Amino acid sequence: MKIGLIFLTLLITFNSYSQSLPEFEITQSWLNKIEAMVERKKRLAPSKKKNLLIFSLHTGYNHWTIPHTEEAIKIITLKTGDFNVEVSKDVSVFEKKNISKYDVIVLNNNCSDRERRDMFWDVIKENKFLEEEQVLDKAKKLEKNLLKHIKRGNGLVLLHGAIVMQNNSLDFSEMVGGSFDFHPLQQEISVKLFDPKHPLVSSFEGKGFTHYDEPYFFKNAYFNYNFRPLLYMNLDQIKMTRDRPKDNIKFISWIKRYGRGRVFYSSPSHNAQSMDNPKLVNFFLNGLYYAAGELSCDDSPILVNELID
Repeated sequence: MKIGLIFLTLLITFNSYSQSLPEFEITQSWLNKIEAMVERKKRLAPSKKKNLLIFSLHTGYNHWTIPHTEEAIKIITLKTGDFNVEVSKDVSVFEKKNISKYDVIVLNNNCSDRERRDMFWDVIKENKFLEEEQVLDKAKKLEKNLLKHIKRGNGLVLLHGAIVMQNNSLDFSEMVGGSFDFHPLQQEISVKLFDPKHPLVSSFEGKGFTHYDEPYFFKNAYFNYNFRPLLYMNLDQIKMTRDRPKDNIKFISWIKRYGRGRVFYSSPSHNAQSMDNPKLVNFFLNGLYYAAGELSCDDSPILVNELID
């Protein structure tokens, strides 16, 4: 009897915060709902329209929300009239001759395989005519092309699992502000605004929000705090599956400069249901404009005395 009660308690606890939200198909009504959330505030003259690439390839974990995020970003950007949008799953877009035409690159949940955590290597190794050294060299060149492109003054947007794309590369980690470490089970997260008055978070109207997601934890360049935080979570409110870190604050969205370029990262969200929140949708739009160089704001790195106790 006692064992049965313990099992039931564990089952209820598990179900209360660990289950993924249900997957659903993309429908026209869902797309229409997202489009209605975005105010069409054209900011750029036709001659200043930005060329934007949505890159949606994954070679590792397949986030079911990849096509949903792709469609949502297309709707958000096209409705403004300020972006020309292309979509690709072909790594050849990172060749020098191709990448140069994009003002903004959106990396959409591009999880790489666990073997090397290098998406370019994952793809190129499938070419059986290349020696291992050639594969490594070509993969490294594609990554360098991306880093140089952003550093020269272009924009990069990373959504959720995109941070895993080149997860073992310290250069990539430096560019994007960190590397993925782990996440506990999905659960309800109380998301807070680091600076409620910051222009990037204006859509939230000064208030945090409750969100069901994977609480991402980061490593490598993350602990340099070479970014301007936007959203964070308190760890004392997170149900952990590992030992609890000593620091109580984990940032889950930020912006940063990389050379002359601009980077926007948002860990929210693993689930397409997040697009039901118009404030989050318009937060993504702000991030896209920032990456495009069309939203002026403080993107200076965080100072130690700004860290929240």
